Amino acid sequence: MRDLKLPEQRHPEKAHRKDNAQPRKPKWIRVKAPTGDGYNATRKIMRENNLTTVCEEAACPNAGECWSQGHATMMIMGEICTRGCTFCNIATGKPDTLDVFEPGRVAEAVKKLDLNHVVITSVDRDDLEDGGAEHFAQTIRAVRHRSPKTTIEILTPDFLKCKPEVLEVVVEARPDVFNHNLETVPGLYPQVRPGARYFHSLRLLQRVKEMDPSIFTKSGIMVGLGEDKQSVHQVMEDMRAADIDFLTIGQYLQPTPKHHGVDRFVTPEEFKSYETAAFGKGFLMVSATPLTRSSYHAGDDFAKLRDAREAQLAKG
Repeated sequence: MRDLKLPEQRHPEKAHRKDNAQPRKPKWIRVKAPTGDGYNATRKIMRENNLTTVCEEAACPNAGECWSQGHATMMIMGEICTRGCTFCNIATGKPDTLDVFEPGRVAEAVKKLDLNHVVITSVDRDDLEDGGAEHFAQTIRAVRHRSPKTTIEILTPDFLKCKPEVLEVVVEARPDVFNHNLETVPGLYPQVRPGARYFHSLRLLQRVKEMDPSIFTKSGIMVGLGEDKQSVHQVMEDMRAADIDFLTIGQYLQPTPKHHGVDRFVTPEEFKSYETAAFGKGFLMVSATPLTRSSYHAGDDFAKLRDAREAQLAKG
C-alpha cells in the first residue's frame, strides 16, 4: 500500500533524479501557516464530503488564506495522476476507477460553502478513453443543479490522447471559465512538461473559444524555471492569437529536491512589468504576482473579467 505522504512513494518516477538545491525563499514569497476557524470549517466540509483539493495535493502556498475565506479548489477524478511533470507535487501512478458519486459530493460541498464562484480541476487521466471529459461535464451539471447562481471555472487536463470530439462534451456543459495551463515556455517542455505538447494545449483553448465564444478562456505559466523574458512575451503573443482572455503568471516553487530546480526568484517589479505588457497585448484580465496561482482570488478575478468584457462590448 503506497503512502502518498512519503515523497519517494508519492513520486516514484523521480526517485532516480539527482537532488536540486532548494534556495531560501525571499521575503516577498513567505506566507503564514494555515490556521483559524474559517480554515478549519472549510477543511471539515472537504473531509465530510470525501473530497480532494489541489490546494493540499499541490502544496499551494495560498491555502491558508483561501480556506480561511471558505474557498477551495476541488480536484476530481482522484489524487493520482498519470503524468509525471517535473514541477508538480501531485502523486504519480495508476489511478483508481472513477467515483460516480463524486460530482454529487462536489455539488454538495459547493452548496455548504455557499460559493459564488467555484474552481474545479483534476489530475490527468490518460487511462480513460475520454480523459475524464464526461466526468467534468457531470460535475458541472451537478453544481449547476444544486447551486444555480454559482459561477463555475474548470481547470482541465489537455486530453492529448483522446479523440478531438471529447472537448465538445466539456464545452457543451457550459462552464463560465475554461482554464488549461500552458505552465511554461515551449523550450522548457521537454524538461518540465514532457508528457504534454505546447501547441496542442494552445489549440485546445482556441477550440473552446471557437465552439462557444461566450465561455471565458484562461491559461497560466510559472516563471523561475529557466525561461527568459523574451520567451514569456512570446507565450503572451501565442495566447492572444488563440483568443485567450485571462493570463496568470506566478513564481515556480520547488516541492522537493527531486523536482525541477528553481532557476531564480522573479522580483515583484518584474511581475508588474509582465502584467503591464499583457494588458497591452489585449488580455481582458491579468494576474501576475509571485504568489499568483490559477485559482487564487478566482472569484474576484472573474467579476473583473466579466466587467472588462462588458466594457469592451460597450465600446463596440
